[in-house]
Amino acid sequence: MQKLWSQLSSPRHLVVFETAARTGSFTLAAQELNVQQPSVSASIKQLETSLGVQLFQRSHRKITLTNAGSRLFADVTRAFDQLAQSASAIQQFASNDHVTLSASSAFNNYWMLPLIASFQQANPDIDLRLQSSDREPDLNGETISLAIRLGTGDWADCDSQLIADEVIYPIASPRVMAAAVTLHTVPDLRQQRLIHLEEPIRARPSWQQWFNAFGVSELPPRSGLRLNDYALVLQAAMAGEGFAFGWHHLVDPLVQQGMLAARPEWTWKTGKGIYLVWSKSRPLTPKAQIVRDWMLSIRPPSCDHQDT
Repeated sequence: MQKLWSQLSSPRHLVVFETAARTGSFTLAAQELNVQQPSVSASIKQLETSLGVQLFQRSHRKITLTNAGSRLFADVTRAFDQLAQSASAIQQFASNDHVTLSASSAFNNYWMLPLIASFQQANPDIDLRLQSSDREPDLNGETISLAIRLGTGDWADCDSQLIADEVIYPIASPRVMAAAVTLHTVPDLRQQRLIHLEEPIRARPSWQQWFNAFGVSELPPRSGLRLNDYALVLQAAMAGEGFAFGWHHLVDPLVQQGMLAARPEWTWKTGKGIYLVWSKSRPLTPKAQIVRDWMLSIRPPSCDHQDT
């Protein structure tokens, strides 16, 4: 950046140049910038001197960009547009016009969407936006109000409240579950087709860890479907592609509706939980506080119990 300013002598010259190039007139540029026309001419001259090129062809009644001027104008316009978009995004966040919740696509699809209509009906003045992400957002640096995280609740940069314990059991489509007539014990599941969740960024439990929790040390089969998003895992399970992990807080409504079948007697409680988190260093807006309190007060009806 220091080198750039040494080349341009002053960032103000870029503003004057962009205005003159866009309006096609030093006089109109002066009117838009609320300065005298000689001030515009002087800025352009200083910029040309700094760059060592002529940016405008000047005639008695008009100015025309040179090749060098056209290139600079294209780059300056693009940079100014990006700055304008960034400023608008920051202003929008600062205006408290909306509340953003960042979560996995599965949480948004299977937890939030069934509930959001009732929230919007009760809070029509709050613009709640769901952002699906495959990573943990930086709540101190990004324009995100709330987020969902899996862990133990001890994040140094965030306040957190537990939404649900992490409870996992095997699930499959009712057809696949009924066809698994030899599935009597946990080790028997190793003979079934398994669907593996392999997220590229966030750490998630594996089938190996699930089997280990039940004292089964043999490696699970490497065959089976491997997907990088839990929403896709649930879709594959409902489509009959095999057995998958069932996170209780998400799949219990699907089991109650008959879209999935489960083996809750083989429940693994990992000791972790699903948490609602928000920044410690940036206070929640009043609207974000309403969303937070609502999320902590409600549960999907069929998630109020756990069949363990």
